[in-house]
Amino acid sequence: MTKAPRAANRPGHLRLPEFGHMSSYWDPIQNVEVVRILAGEYYVTHCQEMITTVLGSCVSVCVRDKAVNIGGMNHFMLPDDNRANGNAGHRGLSADAAYGSYAMERLINCILKYGGRRENLEIKIFGGGRIMGGMTDIGLQNIAFIRDYLRTEGLGVTAEDVGGDLPRRMAYLPATGKVLVKKLRNIRNETIIKQETAYLADLRRDGAKGGEVELFGDFG
Repeated sequence: MTKAPRAANRPGHLRLPEFGHMSSYWDPIQNVEVVRILAGEYYVTHCQEMITTVLGSCVSVCVRDKAVNIGGMNHFMLPDDNRANGNAGHRGLSADAAYGSYAMERLINCILKYGGRRENLEIKIFGGGRIMGGMTDIGLQNIAFIRDYLRTEGLGVTAEDVGGDLPRRMAYLPATGKVLVKKLRNIRNETIIKQETAYLADLRRDGAKGGEVELFGDFG
């Protein structure tokens, strides 16, 4: 049965202003409102919500302030951006968030903006699978990036599930820090590859407007 999207700001469910445009649906099993994010997006909440995504070679980082229970998750495609300037817009957010450095900055800064403190941050990392055979391992590049980024920022990792050769479906509940991860053994990797390749092509077109984008391989 298809889950129908719900309005973003229905009574009793107040979104942070940056994310009021994003739709959600009710999960009767987890008994919680769910927001799905795609590559190049992030989401932060102080409500009892679940954030979900599907990861191939991409990485998602879950961050929350465990003292005030505000947190969120991002989903980035490549470690860094070589463009001179960012470009507008995947689903209303900047395409910069497709790149790890921007995705982390935006996620953490948003949490701090609404009362989080760096010393209270709990961080978990997921994804970075090797699902694109015959080319440089983008997933490994993403894993190396996020570990180096967190080490440089003096931020520790409390849990992770990275690498391997299977896509993942994951869900995060910032209010509790709970993460649900399922390896997608029954889904053809080609499905995820097509989605990621299409998004990389979009980044390539955007990058042509403002500089070079390093794609770690040929998708032709």
